[in-house]
Amino acid sequence: MNLIHMPWIPVIREDGSHCRIAPWQVSERDNPVMELDASRPDFQGGLYQFLIGLLQTCCVPEDLDGWFDWYYEPPEPEELKALMEQCAPAFELFSEPGSPAFLQDLELVDGEDKPVESLLIEAPGGKTLKDNLDFFVKGGRFNRICPACAAQALFTLQTNAPSGGVGHRVGLRGGGPLTTLVMPADGAHTLWHKLWLNVLEKEALPGEWYDEPACDASVFPWLAPARLSDKNGTATLPDDVNELQAYWGMPRRIRLQLEAQPCHCDLCGDASESLVTGFSTRNYGVNYEGPWTHPLTPYREDPKKEKPPLSLKGQKGGLSYRHWLGLAFRDDDNGDRAAQVVSNHISTRAVDLQNGMLPQLWCFGFDLDNMKARGWYEHRLPLFSVPPGQADLIKGLAQILVSCARALLPELRKQVKSAWFRRPEDHKGDTSMIDQAFWQRTEPEFYRLLSNFAAEAEQGRVDAALYLRWYNTLMNTTRQLFDHFTLHTSVEALDLKRVMKAREQLHKRIYTLKPIKELKEFAQPAMEEVTHA
Repeated sequence: MNLIHMPWIPVIREDGSHCRIAPWQVSERDNPVMELDASRPDFQGGLYQFLIGLLQTCCVPEDLDGWFDWYYEPPEPEELKALMEQCAPAFELFSEPGSPAFLQDLELVDGEDKPVESLLIEAPGGKTLKDNLDFFVKGGRFNRICPACAAQALFTLQTNAPSGGVGHRVGLRGGGPLTTLVMPADGAHTLWHKLWLNVLEKEALPGEWYDEPACDASVFPWLAPARLSDKNGTATLPDDVNELQAYWGMPRRIRLQLEAQPCHCDLCGDASESLVTGFSTRNYGVNYEGPWTHPLTPYREDPKKEKPPLSLKGQKGGLSYRHWLGLAFRDDDNGDRAAQVVSNHISTRAVDLQNGMLPQLWCFGFDLDNMKARGWYEHRLPLFSVPPGQADLIKGLAQILVSCARALLPELRKQVKSAWFRRPEDHKGDTSMIDQAFWQRTEPEFYRLLSNFAAEAEQGRVDAALYLRWYNTLMNTTRQLFDHFTLHTSVEALDLKRVMKAREQLHKRIYTLKPIKELKEFAQPAMEEVTHA
């Protein structure tokens, strides 16, 4: 089964019909493909990354003009097919050991056998099953899967790979990386447009990526014996291979086991003439170290530039607007910076596309605790198109708004605990509900303010009225949440004297916080207008 030639990718066409296509069919114009239709959300994200990586590897546009040409006039499927055909030998899913197989160890012959379900990141491990501890995620649910689902599971595992025990390496971006893609906000755009928005033109990439384009092991590591990382092995740095390998990282040594037996897939439910029931694996595969960066992932940079950037991960509680700045631009408070595809879109394409596309940021990834998957998160966050000269203004505005919110929240949390407990410092319980409520209550106004600014960005300044609206939002929300968490309780549990003392302290403290005082200065002209009105 060749993943370039065979129709294996589940999609939805414009007329609502469901079918499977080969990768080169994404640009078909007759009843075009509108969306992917994977059986699981992590497979959906994996397929997007697979197709983007394939286009980036085989069909990179020379420059921005070339990118726009294909955005407005997609290539004919046969043209895509000819370009992808150059790499087809690397995309055979099954072969005998010694012959290349997609994302599988070239020479693995004596690995440990595992059930195919273990390809799924949330699947319970062997010890969990042995000890009968699979309470919430049961084992044995997926025993037979079709080759198409096996390919999706394999790619999703290799690109997100969490820690898997001694010598079982994490993905090139670290375990459970966050992926951010630029997406149209409406449903009128085809899958081609969604994918192409996340393909970088050659001039936006380091020169060495395409100095010698080739279908070889420098890009696809499974075409050669694995770079082992045991005691006699070595780490793999960006300079050791072509940096396009960022899209095709292979940290796990795996070999799928195919059986020629008809079945219905336990994942997608479709009939198949063959099935995958297990795989063999060994540890000490490719160990990616050093300053690797993936174009689809945001990173946190070391302010001292002593350590390589760390990919942002999925996290407990998901994302909110407090993360937006680091996902769309750069957050100077913590060093988070946007994925390269996002920053490139904002700096070079957004304004030219704004009349035909309202953009969004699609963020997704696993929340992992070492080997344990705690959850899968997806978020759609807005992006705003502003003239290139005004990008720093909207970034600066967002930085101020978020910094003020971050300054207020710890004080709110502290005083709520002071109202709850006689000795609040002795109580270490979970107070995350306060944080969640604060971010949720203030989020709509944050995006409204940025949207208002973007609509009038050409004036070249931030209106003081926007700062005043945020100042009032923060102050009112802080007071309301304090009252909600301290007064909504039984009479017996209420110590009104302690509550009022904490409330008074909260009011004193929030006005003395440096970011709030600066916000008030920015808002002062609007405050004076209100006073004189």
